[in-house]
Amino acid sequence: MATPPSLRIDNLMAALDLAEIAQHPVEVHGALVGLICGGIEQSKREWNTSLLELMNDGQALPDPLQQLIDELYQDTLARISDVDFGFSPMQPEEEEPVSKRVEALSLWVQSFLTGLAIVQPKLNNASADVREVIKDLAEIALVEFDVADDDESEAAYMELTEFAKMAALLCYSEFGPEPSDQEAGVIH
Repeated sequence: MATPPSLRIDNLMAALDLAEIAQHPVEVHGALVGLICGGIEQSKREWNTSLLELMNDGQALPDPLQQLIDELYQDTLARISDVDFGFSPMQPEEEEPVSKRVEALSLWVQSFLTGLAIVQPKLNNASADVREVIKDLAEIALVEFDVADDDESEAAYMELTEFAKMAALLCYSEFGPEPSDQEAGVIH
């Protein structure tokens, strides 16, 4: 599933800048994914209220930005709830230096953990697997940004990105909505 052009990082950044919101698009996406994976109610009032608290001190967004955020939510929810849609943390283009992409991944992970913690304040009651990946994500959030632009750094970055993706999917499977019988392929 291709990312809609409206949800490209540069378009989201322009909308955030125009609204004078000092957030990077990867932070907004990370927080949104954290809220979704934490099991927030999927009604607009629930997820939007929590996201606005994180990104704009609870204040309403200008309509064009709110429309983009609504679209980002729908796209993210579709991708994370159906593995065939190819969920992945939002990241800068591959042409960007590895150090910039590592920094963006760190921001995404920090925001993901914040969103998750808002919905699941007692993460210490989660399964051992979820607690372990959260601990590992906390370490990824602290990763150094000053990395060489070489094959080894590129491979490490790709590994961390894949880990963040799998961690989000694990959290979604634990805290997200129960699949319906039809989605699970159960025939009565």
